[in-house]
Amino acid sequence: MHVVRIESLDDPRLDDFARLTDVALRRVTEPEGGLYIAESNTVIERAVRAGHVPRSVLVQEKWLEGVLPLVADHDGPVFVGPDALLEELTGFRMHRGAIAAMHRPALPSVADVVRDARLVVVLEDVVDHTNVGAVFRSVAGLGADAVLVSPRCADPLYRRSVRVSMGTVLQVPWTRIGEWPAAGDALRDEGFHLAAMALTDRSVDLDAFVTDVPEKVALVMGTEGQGLTPAAVAAADTTVRIPMHHGVDSLNVAAASAVGLWAVAHAQRAR
Repeated sequence: MHVVRIESLDDPRLDDFARLTDVALRRVTEPEGGLYIAESNTVIERAVRAGHVPRSVLVQEKWLEGVLPLVADHDGPVFVGPDALLEELTGFRMHRGAIAAMHRPALPSVADVVRDARLVVVLEDVVDHTNVGAVFRSVAGLGADAVLVSPRCADPLYRRSVRVSMGTVLQVPWTRIGEWPAAGDALRDEGFHLAAMALTDRSVDLDAFVTDVPEKVALVMGTEGQGLTPAAVAAADTTVRIPMHHGVDSLNVAAASAVGLWAVAHAQRAR
């Protein structure tokens, strides 16, 4: 990549980095434009290591020497400019050194993602990018195999999701799954037992579920507030709850995923 020093924002190639704080805008323009934003040297390095290709990079002068080796094997501009100009472009004060506009990889099929998996998470309509990123970090850290997201779930490659995940969204296999009940049928065809994390009259405690844990489990997690839709609950083989105390009925979806993943992964390894 070659260094381009900017003194104005007239270059149309800078549009990839414009108004990064406008969530509604970026939610549409990034997927349609076939890109996502990788923020910080660590995340850029993980993206490149995963085989993703940078289209361009925006970097503060003081971080330039550290960024160039990460993208040395790729074509495209590395834009360098005054901090005030970069802040005007992006909408925030850059403090993580560099931002890369990465070409978005094609999503694999559900069958390809789960072929060798034993434990996956399904996120239904989770709309908060922070929660999505946190779930990916739990999946990576606790030894699960993949994440499947519903059509209306927040974009795992949105920069906040990537940042909160500490770049693990670039390492954990994931793809989008269809609607219920077809989504459940697709997972059962691959041998998965669907365990919906939900509060129903039929829910079993998590510790009871893992005493005889299935060989392959898909933990299905619902959106913030509402939880799983009736269609998702109806598609499940088992509904599972985390026992709570002091009148608290449930955990945040990111916290609940970590608890559920740890319990199931631990039980599966002990089989």
